[in-house]
Amino acid sequence: MSIVEGLLEGVALPRMIPVRQNFAATTLPDVAAAARAECRKPAIAARIRPGARVAVAVGSRGVADLPVLVRSLVGELQAQGATPFVVPAMGSHGGATAAGQTDVLAGLGVTEASVGCPIVSSMETVQLGVTEQNGLPVLMDRAAMAADGIVVVNRVKPHTSFSGPIESGLVKMIAIGLGKQKGADACHTFGFGEMGRIIVEMAKIKLRAAPFLFGLASIENAYDRVARVVAIPAEEIMDAEPELLVEARANMPRIRFTPLDVLVVDWMGKEFSGTGMDPHVTGRAATPFVTTAQSVARMVVLDLSAASHSNAYGMGLADVCTRRLFDQIDFEATYANHITSRALAGARIPMIMESDRAAVQVAARTCDCPETSRLRLVRVKNTLQLETILISEGMLEEALGNPGISVLGPAEDWQFDGRGNLRI
Repeated sequence: MSIVEGLLEGVALPRMIPVRQNFAATTLPDVAAAARAECRKPAIAARIRPGARVAVAVGSRGVADLPVLVRSLVGELQAQGATPFVVPAMGSHGGATAAGQTDVLAGLGVTEASVGCPIVSSMETVQLGVTEQNGLPVLMDRAAMAADGIVVVNRVKPHTSFSGPIESGLVKMIAIGLGKQKGADACHTFGFGEMGRIIVEMAKIKLRAAPFLFGLASIENAYDRVARVVAIPAEEIMDAEPELLVEARANMPRIRFTPLDVLVVDWMGKEFSGTGMDPHVTGRAATPFVTTAQSVARMVVLDLSAASHSNAYGMGLADVCTRRLFDQIDFEATYANHITSRALAGARIPMIMESDRAAVQVAARTCDCPETSRLRLVRVKNTLQLETILISEGMLEEALGNPGISVLGPAEDWQFDGRGNLRI
């Protein structure tokens, strides 16, 4: 028996209870129909000229029904005589390579076959100007800039590394996503403390200089489903997005228990959050510029999603991970993303344990709660899907007293296999 095995021997884990977190939620019954209707609004349809080549900017964030939104938009552009093509608008993601960014889109379900038009992926940019305050270069995807029109598609939501009136959405995609790696790097020059101001300044320059037509924004409910779709004329995006962000923030899911001794996250990944695990859920942020409400003493992450393409951006926000996760990491892609963003805390390597059981035991042993019966432990699938979660047995009374919680079953022991791993 190794020293570590000896230290963990006898560390008991509490039995876990499945509960449902109930959130108020509006859901669009037909996302495709809603997207098409928005594109047919007179103020939007009038911008689409027959024969025009239109670049449709699509990012790498987790967006519910993304292929449906893009396919519906592409179909409407084609129906009105335009010739659309998709450009990846994801800054340095996908290992900061053209092929890598195409692969990221494919992992999100956006392919030439699924959306019905070509994908033109390149890391080449053109410079449109410089910011007035700091003289930063304002760069734009060359293929998009050569088009007759540009449309951006993105979800509006709180950002994971800074807070402000405009965070993650159409404006950020215009400023950073369409700037490719070099443009994203320029935008991150002064870190996340200045990010809210810089993305607005860069986006304004691009909206004036590039042929933007409109943006198609989605807002999601707490259950990762589209609650609203809205098409916004390009010149109105800057004014409209703050109101959409207020709505999106109110819709966000959360863990209805705080503080926590241990949080176990089964999967981290880009489709769940830009930082792999959403700090608005975990309370763990890579920068001091984002406001969070959760408090977690120890955080464990067990695996990395396939859709992340081995980019483990944000892994360092956890205290413990598994060997299984560590062995999947593409450090080139992960570090390129971190260097570009300037947020290095997420690139740190958590404590690596050989099994899921050992990872959870380390967190339980070191969280300064020696009594298993009192341990406040929550386990989630990922930080995006929070409807059904597991809570430790000692939290049952609190759950029963919360009208937003429904208990789904009795307490059960952890189901580890012969190697100490969970089926996740």
